[in-house]
Amino acid sequence: MVRILLVEDDPDLAEIVSLGLRNESYAVDVAGTYATAEDLLTTTSYDVACVDLGLPDGDGLDLVRRVGLDRHLRRPRRCLVLTARDAVGDRVGGLDAGADDYLVKPFHFAELLARLRALARRDGEHGTTLRAGPLTLDLTGHRAWRSGTPLALTAREFSLLRYFMHHPGQVLSAEDLLEHVWDANANPFTASVRVILSRLRRKLGDPPLIVTVTGVGYQLEVPS
Repeated sequence: MVRILLVEDDPDLAEIVSLGLRNESYAVDVAGTYATAEDLLTTTSYDVACVDLGLPDGDGLDLVRRVGLDRHLRRPRRCLVLTARDAVGDRVGGLDAGADDYLVKPFHFAELLARLRALARRDGEHGTTLRAGPLTLDLTGHRAWRSGTPLALTAREFSLLRYFMHHPGQVLSAEDLLEHVWDANANPFTASVRVILSRLRRKLGDPPLIVTVTGVGYQLEVPS
């Protein structure tokens, strides 16, 4: 789980939640209206959509239903409803509409993180530790090691390495990395990917684990 769409019309809450998530190494795009969320879902693939139901120009529940049915919208891998509607009928309606989880406001940020980790486990990210070859990531503590040696990574470097570790051996283009690890606040030019990737490679040390596939992209090579 790397890139999140936060659909929330309260600007203060959206700022607090998005900042907290970015500090936890997630890439976050924020939509304050139904229409903005719809536009983003037509162009961007998200791991999770966190959707408020009470939007100024539509019902978030309708958006949850549509992402499973409308071929023009890219369906997020998971959908988490964030809402003040706490009646049993509202919870049932949200889950029946296609939501994978339902969190009632006000909520503790730690619980939101725990629910995101639980959704990640449904997609194969088991537990709180990710391993690939000599690399180990502590997903909750945001710590990384190569063969037991600690790596001092920034939040973006950590997210980038996590994405590579979810796709070992797969060739990933700069555009793939930009779409899944960066958010709308990032530099739109793929040069930013190359700069962060270059720093990450230096920190990973020798022999190199992330190699360039000329004209195609980058690949994490780990022993089988």
